[in-house]
Amino acid sequence: MEFLSLSEAVARYVHDGDQVALEGFTHLIPFAAGHEIIRQGRRDLTLIRMTPDLIYDQMIGMGTARKLVFSWGGNPGVGSLHRLRDAVERGWPRPLEIVEHSHSAMAHAYEAGAAGLPCAFFRGYRGTDLPRVNPDIRFVRCPFTGEELAAVPALRPDVTIVHAQKADRRGNVLFAGIVGVQKEAALAARRAIVTVEEIVNDFSGQGANAVILPAWTIAAVCVAPRGAHPSYAHGYYTRDNAFYIAWDTISRERESFQAWMRMHVLDRTEGGR
Repeated sequence: MEFLSLSEAVARYVHDGDQVALEGFTHLIPFAAGHEIIRQGRRDLTLIRMTPDLIYDQMIGMGTARKLVFSWGGNPGVGSLHRLRDAVERGWPRPLEIVEHSHSAMAHAYEAGAAGLPCAFFRGYRGTDLPRVNPDIRFVRCPFTGEELAAVPALRPDVTIVHAQKADRRGNVLFAGIVGVQKEAALAARRAIVTVEEIVNDFSGQGANAVILPAWTIAAVCVAPRGAHPSYAHGYYTRDNAFYIAWDTISRERESFQAWMRMHVLDRTEGGR
């Protein structure tokens, strides 16, 4: 584990053609890291995320992705992701291949990847149409009960990037509040980058709903205050609901989207968010 700037970590660990997961659930969404990937001009990425929202809309709209593996995509509480739709429906700025799963399948696939297993088995996909359009969904018989189970390949990203509240000076990382699959996604990855709000001496006084990711599971820790904005970081800042609403208008047309990205992402440095 190394303490690096975010630009150094992306330059070292995120490569063209990689499978990249930027995970976060409701809060702690790694927007700063996604913006740095855009600024560094990464291309041909396979983006993986249970719930791609605005950051993947921005990355797809800027041409970073050739493929999306996901289980739901939208602007939470507002509507569609217009850049995602434009890529799927019209191939702009480049065609986008999509692989759609259920939430349960994605969570199980991350857990299988974290455990070093080739695939995940679970009860799911009964009565749905997804197996017709996703050849990665298979069905097998349990050798003990005879029950039919769904099976999907394990998710093993080349790099997972997550945002957390704190890291200590040894590089251990603490997530608090609502947690999703950040731990599983990091453990499943070949390389893990964590952006944090701050570095602290210890994690004393932390509540029960917290996860600690040990330093030996992480390639780099990067200090990125407000690195989850416009999502929120529990205990640090609230969700910028107004921006989620505004994004619907900003992203609806290609020209307004590109103008916003130039002003707020491309023309800014890592620390000038």
